[in-house]
Amino acid sequence: MAQDTQVFNFSAGPAVLPKEVLQQAASEMLDWHGSGMSVMEMSHRGPEFISIYRQAESDLRELLAVPPNYKILFMQGGGLAQNAIIPLNMVGCCPQPATIDFVHTGSWSGKSIKEAKRYAHVNIAASSEADGFTGVPPQDTWNLTSHAAYLHICTNETIDGVEYNFVPESLPKVPIVADMSSHILSRQIDVSKYGVIFAGAQKNIGPAGLTLVIVRDDLLDDALPICPSAFHWRTVAEHDSMFNTPPTYAIYIAGLVFAHLKRQGGVAAMEQRNIEKARLLYEALDADDFYQNRVAPAYRSRMNVPFFLRDESLNDKFLAGAKARGLLQLKGHKSVGGMRASIYNAMPLEGVQALVDYLNEFAGR
Repeated sequence: MAQDTQVFNFSAGPAVLPKEVLQQAASEMLDWHGSGMSVMEMSHRGPEFISIYRQAESDLRELLAVPPNYKILFMQGGGLAQNAIIPLNMVGCCPQPATIDFVHTGSWSGKSIKEAKRYAHVNIAASSEADGFTGVPPQDTWNLTSHAAYLHICTNETIDGVEYNFVPESLPKVPIVADMSSHILSRQIDVSKYGVIFAGAQKNIGPAGLTLVIVRDDLLDDALPICPSAFHWRTVAEHDSMFNTPPTYAIYIAGLVFAHLKRQGGVAAMEQRNIEKARLLYEALDADDFYQNRVAPAYRSRMNVPFFLRDESLNDKFLAGAKARGLLQLKGHKSVGGMRASIYNAMPLEGVQALVDYLNEFAGR
C-alpha cells in the first residue's frame, strides 16, 4: 500500500475512532492538563481522574437524555461478561428457577441465550433463525412469559447486520434488557422504554476494555446471592463505578468521544449522517446482482453491512484490491463468511464513498 493512500478502517470492533479524538489523546499522552501525568498513570481516586469520569458520565447522560432515575455504570468484561452479569443481577427476585425471555435474531443474541441458560430457564419467545437471521420476527408473534425476570433483545446484530426498526413492548412488570453494543449513540433512543441498556465500548464509543450499563434504579436490588461484589450493580453504582479499579484510560477516551459527538451536533445529527452513509452503501450493493445483502431491507443495519460476492471465488481478489486502496478490515465474520463493512459514527462519508467507488469499479460498472 502506498504511504500516501488514505486509510479507512471498516473493522467491526475494535473499530475506527474519530481522528480528532486520537489527536487530542496523543497531545495529552505525557501530560494531562498540566498535571505532569498521563491519564494511564493517574489514581482512579485522585481529583484529576474523578473530573474526567464525572465529565464523561455527564456528557453521556446528556447525549442519550438518560432520565435521573437511571444509573450509568462504567464496567469491565465486555458484552460477553455482561451476558452473565445481567442474570446474576436480575433473577434473584424471581421464584427459582427464574425464566428469561429472549428474541433470537443473530449471533450475539445466540451467545446471550447460551450464557443465560447457566443461571435461569430460557424461553425463546421468537427467533428468525429459520429464515437465516434476515430480520426481526414481528412482535405479534412473540410468545412472552408473564412472570419472566426480563426480556432480552439485541437491537443491532453486529455479525448478521440486523437492526430493530421499532421499540418492542414487553408484558407488564417485565423490563426489557437491550444489548446496544454496535449501534449505541448512532441513533436517538428513548431510554425510559428499557430497564437496562448495555454496550461494549469498542464499536462506537472507545477502546476495548470498557462496558457501559444504563440501569433503572428499581432494578439494582434483584441480584442472586452468588453475584460477585464487583459485578453487583448496586455496589458499582454506590461506588461511582470505582468499587474496583475501573478501565481508566478507556473511560478517558470514551469521554473524549462523547465531547466530540456533542460538538458534532449530538446523536440526532449523527443519526442523519448514518442514514446517508447507509443509503449510499446499500444502493451500491443493490445496483445489480454482483453483490448480495441478505437482510430484509426493513431490518438492514446502519452500522454493520454484511455482503457477499455472487462469485465467491473472487473474495480474495476483492479483499486484496480493497487493501491496496486503503479500505481495510472488510472480511466478513468467520461464522458467516463474505464481507462486512462497519460504518460506525467515526467512519466519515468520504470513507463510504471510497468503498462505493471500489464496489463499482470491481463490479465493472
